[in-house]
Amino acid sequence: MSDNAPVVAICPGSYDPVTLGHVDIIRRAAEIFDRVIVGVVRDPHHKGTMFSVEERVSFIEEALAAAEVANAGVEVFAELVVDFARRFGAKTMVKGLRVISDFEWEFQMNHLNRTLAPDIETLYVMASPQYSFVSSSGVKEIASFGGNVDELVPPTVASRFRDLFPEGRPGAPVSPSE
Repeated sequence: MSDNAPVVAICPGSYDPVTLGHVDIIRRAAEIFDRVIVGVVRDPHHKGTMFSVEERVSFIEEALAAAEVANAGVEVFAELVVDFARRFGAKTMVKGLRVISDFEWEFQMNHLNRTLAPDIETLYVMASPQYSFVSSSGVKEIASFGGNVDELVPPTVASRFRDLFPEGRPGAPVSPSE
């Protein structure tokens, strides 16, 4: 690689949906690298997603435009993450860490990825304090019961949740004896 070649990193994930914590990590990665490719896993861990891959890509693109992150693009992938990184000439994967359980999972993934591709490094970025508790699954749970997620996700995601759950989903009534 020549000295003039742009330094590319990837930020892979399911982004179901993208949160402001994700946007913060991507923005911070974009300040370090010349180009950041946000990799959206088409079918994460062979489980269903709430949002289609097209919606997830659109949410990220709109959030990055609003955050004025000009050197990041979004691509969909359905291959090993190290093969995705190689496709774009990336030598670095950037991942956010919030809590200890994130570290445990990422520790395992790092060793597997290093076995497959010792030439690709993973850079871990600590979540900013205001986003350290935000997760896509937590946001989906709150939104599905009609809770306000405006401060946790980009505006287009919050709006989509309001469309999906205008009244929140009804919970099962709890009897007084429980």
